[in-house]
Amino acid sequence: MTTTDVFDVDDQDRDAEITAIRQVVATLEHSQQNELPEEFVGLFRSDALWTTAHGLRLVGREEISVFTHRVLPGAMTDLRATYEVVHVLFIRPDVAAVKVRQRYLTPQGAPIEGQHEGSPLYVMAKEAGQWRLVACQNTTVLHG
Repeated sequence: MTTTDVFDVDDQDRDAEITAIRQVVATLEHSQQNELPEEFVGLFRSDALWTTAHGLRLVGREEISVFTHRVLPGAMTDLRATYEVVHVLFIRPDVAAVKVRQRYLTPQGAPIEGQHEGSPLYVMAKEAGQWRLVACQNTTVLHG
């Protein structure tokens, strides 16, 4: 993973923030794999913006919740999504752009033939000591 800083912060503080950001992404992965809509929705700021990989724009935690409660239950029956933080760009000490590699695997962990990867970008803000998802764009990676 690479990081770029545009502000002066010591390595220990930056590493602690990256660890906290990775934990948010790990919780997102956990909520997806275990079909836990409330856990997933709880990661977003109340006024968050989320665009799905298919271009559906959702504004606010309530819209995100309605959508998530409709699509997440049953979505992980035949697959498992994994999320790997691959780059963190700190825009300010309390705002970060986080690039993620999303992969779909069988429940046993094997790659799924013909399944595209995802390349989400999560803009996160730290508020009251907690990193929250603020503006997110899921993107499907088409190979070929």
